[in-house]
Amino acid sequence: MPVSILVGVLAGQLSKKLFDFAWTAVKDEEAPRPKHRELPYVELVVALLIEGAIARLVRGFVDHGTRHGWARLTGEWPGEERPEND
Repeated sequence: MPVSILVGVLAGQLSKKLFDFAWTAVKDEEAPRPKHRELPYVELVVALLIEGAIARLVRGFVDHGTRHGWARLTGEWPGEERPEND
């Protein structure tokens, strides 16, 4: 449990850094945040969509990698082996 919390925090920080890097590569200014008062809604929507996609991608890869590490360490996969077929 403490390892998963630490890994989750690190993944969140990594995704934030990746988003900031990606945004400045597209637009040479600070990324829009909901706390900013004067901001076009279209720009905020695009920023939030990109930020969410990056966060989900990083979290998924980190979770999957952590599970592989756990399986190598213990010999047991923590979770389902594959998706269920309906």
